[in-house]
This record gives sequence, structure tokens and C-alpha cells, in this order.
Amino acid sequence: MDTMRLGLGGGDLEEAREDKETVLRVEDLHVEVEGRRILHGVNLEIKCGETHVLFGPNGSGKTTLLMAVMGFPRYRVTRGRIFLGEEDITGLPPHERARRGIGIMFQRPPTVRGVSLAQIVALCSRDGVDVEGLAADLNLGDFLSRDVNHGFSGGEIKRSELLQLLAQDPRVVLLDEPESGVDMENLQLVGRAIRKLLQKDLRRRRTRCGLIITHTGYILDYVEADVGHVLCDGAIVCSGNPREQLEGIRRYGFEECARCTR
Repeated sequence: MDTMRLGLGGGDLEEAREDKETVLRVEDLHVEVEGRRILHGVNLEIKCGETHVLFGPNGSGKTTLLMAVMGFPRYRVTRGRIFLGEEDITGLPPHERARRGIGIMFQRPPTVRGVSLAQIVALCSRDGVDVEGLAADLNLGDFLSRDVNHGFSGGEIKRSELLQLLAQDPRVVLLDEPESGVDMENLQLVGRAIRKLLQKDLRRRRTRCGLIITHTGYILDYVEADVGHVLCDGAIVCSGNPREQLEGIRRYGFEECARCTR
């Protein structure tokens, strides 16, 4: 399932993207978690306004890649570099990366007792954000006074995460399986919020880019992606048209993606 078999030649892909500024670049990234090598030689480049999706079987390293880009110390970079624009951020802690404009939605965020949703949103908000308006759009108006994620359903947790991201207004959005644990009613709300977050409805040039992990591909029914990648055994083995990749994965499984690169 390489780019040529997907009907999108590598040269065409680069030509369509060459005039855009690179926002996030990962070069030859190797990552260990508790002494175990998870990623080896990952290269990734996301340009201004682009949305990329990352497919891969469980345990392939998808979440590790997002956590390493965000800078969590448990995910130790042993080789390679991460750039935000022209700045090498490989050695920066997570809060400095967040200040520079990287935001993340966790697949399983923690419950935070004693801290209300309104308080945590206020901490990450840029100036002038209408928090109450954003909460109303996400049907979270009645949740602002509640402890973060305490007693929330799966869909409510995802909407809480998106509220925090919308308030943060990041340059780069990292979403770890946004459809996981979400029923169909909530998935429509989540999908609309992600479209807004990634500026999909803007007619002017988008300034925000995103990387979305998806195991099922359902989020692609709500959010268009520009480029897809398949991660297997800690390395990206295929990049190309995300819709065609998803169709191939559903028909043949991830083993075909790895096999066609051998």
C-alpha cells in the first residue's frame, strides 16, 4: 500500500505541499519507554493547515509518538530531533511545548479531583476566549463547575478535552483516538468540534495543523485528512491517501502495509 499503489505519486504529493510552511517536523526519531525501544527511525513532516492521520495496530507506537512530540519524560528520545517551525524542541519539557503552541487530547485523561473544569480551562486559555460560549457549543455548560472528568462519560471526557484545546488555541493539535469510547450522538459533537479546532470550515488559509491517531477510522467521516501514515513495529511503513489506506487496511489488515515495503 505505498503511495504509488494508492494512486498518489510521491512527486505529486510533494508538489501539492511544497509551497506550505512546515510546522512540525520529526527527524529519525528513536524513543524508549522504560528501557524498551518503541520507535526507531520515524520521519514525519506536517505543513501549515494540514491534517494527518496515523493508523497502526495496537502496540505499534502511535501513542508513544504523540507523547514524545509533547515531551513527556517517560518517553525518552534516544536519537533524532523534533522541530516546531525552525526551533529544535527535542529537549523542551511539556509545558514549554504547550506555550509554543502544541496541544494534545489524551485517549484516557485522568480524573482531577478538587479542580473544576472551568479552572483548568482558564489555566490553558489564551486572552479573550469565550469559555462559556465554547462550553455551550460542546453541551458542557453544566459541567464547568464539576471536577475535571469526575463521573464523565466517554463522550463527555472527549468533549472536555476538546474544550481545553479550543481555549488553548494551539498551532499543532495532537489527537489520540478521539472516537474511542464515544457513542454515535457524541461522535457527531466531537467531529464538529475537531472540524472547528482544525479550521476545516475556513475559506481563508488555515494556520493550524493536526495529527490524529485513529484505530477505526470513524473520525474520517467527520474530519477530512490530507495525508495518512501507517505505523507498524515502531516505524512508518506507508504514507499516502488516508481514505485509500483505510480501505486497504479494512480489506487486507496491517500486515499488507508492512509486506509491500519489504
